[in-house]
Formats: sequence, structure tokens, C-alpha cells
Amino acid sequence: MLSDGEFTEEITNSNDPRCQGEPCDPTQRYYGRGPLQLTWNYNYLAAGRDLGFDGIHNPGVVATNPHISFKTAVWFWMTQSTLTCHDAMVNHHGFGATINAINGMECGHNVQNIRIDIYKHYCNILGVQATKNLSC
Repeated sequence: MLSDGEFTEEITNSNDPRCQGEPCDPTQRYYGRGPLQLTWNYNYLAAGRDLGFDGIHNPGVVATNPHISFKTAVWFWMTQSTLTCHDAMVNHHGFGATINAINGMECGHNVQNIRIDIYKHYCNILGVQATKNLSC
């Protein structure tokens, strides 16, 4: 789904419900939604609990409500992972640490290189230097 030229839902969401453990709603799928593409039932549960929405029974709200959408992105950036994305960037661990924090399964694969190229492209547009430690 596109909203003003930006993807609000994962392009290749499959029939995989992305449900690991409990709780899950069998009528819902927990694929990537929002600016940081919140994925998996446990992330929707925790974000919903912390931000005040029903992430288990209404995960689609992350794609349709801009306030919740960006709240989940900031929530994930600031709170999830042992080394949060925020800590990785402000404490000079580098962009690669953010890739690892968001989706460590991408480390060492081509998608990591695609993310690095996009990051460097936007750094160039903004006139800022890319961080060191670009890979996971």
C-alpha cells in the first residue's frame, strides 16, 4: 500500500502469518507495516501494550493510522534490541549495528549491501558523512 509515495505495508507480504508463540489472532497476519516495517506478533503485542493500541487483533492500524505508525517506528528505534538503533548511531557503533538491531538475519547477505548503498545515497543528498562500520 502506498501513502503519498511511501510504502506503509511490506510489498511482499506472504501468507506466512509471522506468528511465533502466543498470542496470535488467526484472522491476522503480522507482516511489516509502518516506517520501520514492524513485523511479528511479539513486536505488535509489545508496541501495542506500550503505545496503547491492540497490536494483536488490529495490526493493520500501524499502516493506516499515521500517529500510531510513527509512534511504533520511534518505539522500535529507541527500545528494541540489546543495542538499540538509537544507541548504535549516537554512540558511534555505525550503520551496520542498526541493520543488526532491526533485522540481524540480513547481516552478511545482499540485502545488507542494498541498505548500505541506500544509506550512503541519502547521506550524500543530505551532505553528511556516512558513519564508519557500515556492515553488521
